[in-house]
Amino acid sequence: MSPTFKPEVTEYTGETSNESDTITATPYKKGAAVKITVGETPVENGGSAAWEEGENSVKVAVSYGTTTQEYTVTVTKSAAAAASESDDDDV
Repeated sequence: MSPTFKPEVTEYTGETSNESDTITATPYKKGAAVKITVGETPVENGGSAAWEEGENSVKVAVSYGTTTQEYTVTVTKSAAAAASESDDDDV
């Protein structure tokens, strides 16, 4: 993920392949609640995401007390990773 996480920065980018589909968000403050959405699909923290080829929008909402902060991560799955996935289907 880029840049390195800072609570005041709300926009990030990342890359993925077929080998990485787990999303985990660790709150900065103990006791904070985390809600993750990939596109329009809710994902359990530590759960698997279905990445589409190209850019995928991930929203992470962190709530602590009465405050909620939303972060956006644009995760890009490369065409090469998607092609490899397609090749696996032919076996």
